[in-house]
Amino acid sequence: MASGYGYESRTIGKDDVNYRMHFRMINEQQVEDITLDFFYKPHTITLLTCTVLSLMYFAFTRDETNEDANLWVGLILVLSFFLVISVLAFPNGPFTRPHPAIWRIVFGLSVLYFLFLVFIIFLNWEQVKNVMYWLDPNLRYATREADIMEYAVNCHVITWERILSHFDIFAFSHFWGWGMKALLIRSYGLCWTISITWELTELFFMHLLPNFAECWWDQLILDILLCNGGGIWMGMTVCRFLEMRTYHWASIKDIHTTTGKIKRAALQFTPASWTYVRWFDPKSSLQRVTGVYLFMIIWQLTELNTFFLKHIFVFPACHALSWCRILFIGIITAPTVRQYYAYLTDTQCKRVGTQCWVFGAIAFLEALACIKFGMELFSKTQVLYVLLWLVCVALITFLCLYGMVWYAEIYDMNYTSLTTGWSCCNHSPYTCTFIHHPGRLEHMSLEL
Repeated sequence: MASGYGYESRTIGKDDVNYRMHFRMINEQQVEDITLDFFYKPHTITLLTCTVLSLMYFAFTRDETNEDANLWVGLILVLSFFLVISVLAFPNGPFTRPHPAIWRIVFGLSVLYFLFLVFIIFLNWEQVKNVMYWLDPNLRYATREADIMEYAVNCHVITWERILSHFDIFAFSHFWGWGMKALLIRSYGLCWTISITWELTELFFMHLLPNFAECWWDQLILDILLCNGGGIWMGMTVCRFLEMRTYHWASIKDIHTTTGKIKRAALQFTPASWTYVRWFDPKSSLQRVTGVYLFMIIWQLTELNTFFLKHIFVFPACHALSWCRILFIGIITAPTVRQYYAYLTDTQCKRVGTQCWVFGAIAFLEALACIKFGMELFSKTQVLYVLLWLVCVALITFLCLYGMVWYAEIYDMNYTSLTTGWSCCNHSPYTCTFIHHPGRLEHMSLEL
């Protein structure tokens, strides 16, 4: 039956409501229990007034004789106003701490980076170099690390001095990076699988990037066991701690001590809740298996882009272009993994979130830029090595998932025997509390 306005009326079914609710949870998460209304009101008119006044100030008061300065100021203001629009128009994503505006800005930055990559792809090599030299004139004198350093030399010489010399800032970055990755992935099986497959990735792409060559003891002991393994253990320990916590947030208005208010303000930068993650279980479909494999391939591709970008576009690992990109990719990975996990495991979620979509586009555009401007390098590619790499990743992924299924079956048996000790809240199917029994844990809360 048509309505009076010419639109077809339709009853919204239960499935439509569930779909919209589940997609909104990962793409437009709402803030619950707002205590300070001022920080969560739009303030759109105030923001518009401030932006227009600031634009007028910079437009009429600054010196315009320096052409490079004009370009820099114009570029910075364009980026700034785009981020302002991001705060007003873009979705929150799956997170709301410390404030949804932060994650809108993060999404806006990822869109800007995506557009920048699209722009770069349609330039020629000389134009790309001119852009880089305009950003940093010192890049004219940059050299590839592979051209001035030797790798995997005298591997049979193993001394304490040589081993200790490898514990530098890069070793710490490996350790800390894997701690952060474990916080995002929250699975021992997937973390160890990605760690091992990355070392295989280095072996298969060593013919293209000489800095992937490492001594066996460096690769197995220092990288996989100590740095990566230690980081995974640290990250998963934090995950287990956060999973066991009970999250009851008090309003800062209800706290009457200065110390308590400061502590509550600091806790605003911690998660509002913690989701228990289970990437795979015995009843998982082939689609989820394929999704986990694709997840690992994109993860390896993103890591490869880090090394190919600095090798092809010639900038050192310590340069701002390198570490700023790594930091930025790490930040946008957090909402990306959350949205991809929801898409993979939640049958009510029919499409990926916006941040996940943009992240995937960024990964492939970076790879496309590397291929376009590194044709001379990729002409040396051994296709057999690449095919073997894909097969090895698939095989290791299958073994990992098989191990996770085996563990899940044992875990479910043990979990079933303990269900008498759990009491679930009637009003929330996602929160359970462990009741005290002799010889058991006294109190434990799990946010599912």
